[in-house]
Amino acid sequence: MDNTPISCKVIGELFQLDGKRLQEQYAAHLSGYTSWKQLEHAQQWILYPENIGENLSLDETCLSNGDLYTILTNKAAKGKKGALIAMVKGTVSDTVIEVLHKIPESKRKKVKEITLDLAPTMERIAKRSFPKAKLVSDRFHVQKLASDAVQEIRIKHRWAAIDQENKEIEYAKELKKRYVPEVLENGDTLKQLLIRSRFLLHQRESKWSASQVHRSEVLFRLYPDLKQAYDLSMELSNIFHQSKNRLVAFKKLALWYNSVEKFEVKTFNTIARTIQNNYEYILNYFDNRSTNASAESFNAKVKALRSQFRGVRDISFFLFRLQKIYA
Repeated sequence: MDNTPISCKVIGELFQLDGKRLQEQYAAHLSGYTSWKQLEHAQQWILYPENIGENLSLDETCLSNGDLYTILTNKAAKGKKGALIAMVKGTVSDTVIEVLHKIPESKRKKVKEITLDLAPTMERIAKRSFPKAKLVSDRFHVQKLASDAVQEIRIKHRWAAIDQENKEIEYAKELKKRYVPEVLENGDTLKQLLIRSRFLLHQRESKWSASQVHRSEVLFRLYPDLKQAYDLSMELSNIFHQSKNRLVAFKKLALWYNSVEKFEVKTFNTIARTIQNNYEYILNYFDNRSTNASAESFNAKVKALRSQFRGVRDISFFLFRLQKIYA
């Protein structure tokens, strides 16, 4: 009965029972939920110190109505039973630290490495809770910043194109003429070009289709700043993919900073400063090439379970089901 809401409905129809009542009976009696040792504080936190390991992931997830929970998982469990160590409501560092300090200090000191995002709160939680662990900033979060910056430039040009089109439509009406938009050599209008370029700007050139190659040629000719931004984003990605060690990565990042300074776009300067402020943790990636992918995978499983429950109406019972599977 792992998929309780679905199973109860199916069983109810099969045996001509009230599926909703059966579900209530399952939660109240059959599941063991009411005798769960962590029920009293489950909405605020759940903790499984026995699942701690040497390599952990720290992340956050949303359960319902925007409520965030900080999640600590053990990478060695590979997203299966024993993966979940702790879930704490909110992302306030002091609150999460207080819960994690319930884990014996001897166990916390055995943690060797923690991957996390770029949030200062996550850094503080990791440092205070696991003093012997090496912190590793997730490279995918760094790369996403650059990708988002490229999209921001594309969106800026798209709004300008929409505004220009509106002006041309209004002018055509004044002249009592039919407005006909200019069609570019690849078959797109300017507005369509900027909308349809979204996905190719996320991909490497080697993955572009023939039509995307043609579209990119038109796009980069009309908007050279997008070409520069795209190249910087791909260059940053290549540093993580191709650098063999932290020294090589350090040198390449220094050259990347120089290119960013020449580009003189605020969003990329912000990314450069973010990398500088998290330099040591980002370079730690090149020691073992550890990422927060396991945490993202666990988040996906939480969302999948939430979808099976058709949302989370009873958070405590949802967490009870979650820990049954992953803790």
